Amino acid sequence: MESPIEELSFEDALKQLEQVVGRLESGEATLDESITLYERGDKLRQRCAERLDRAQARIEAIRLDADGRPAGVKPFAAG
Repeated sequence: MESPIEELSFEDALKQLEQVVGRLESGEATLDESITLYERGDKLRQRCAERLDRAQARIEAIRLDADGRPAGVKPFAAG
């Protein structure tokens, strides 16, 4: 039985997503199976995106003082 998506680590979700994509790309799945795979793949993609967003929010950048010494940390600002 497949693990619930919300319990998967990023790495496990990504691995399963790669398997889903491979199965879909093979063209061997029936239409019903393809729909089920697509739906699971979309949920796995969302899980990976959520995990990456949470990881990014936890990253901190080191602030330097005028002399270039570490003076603290601030939230990472992507972009």
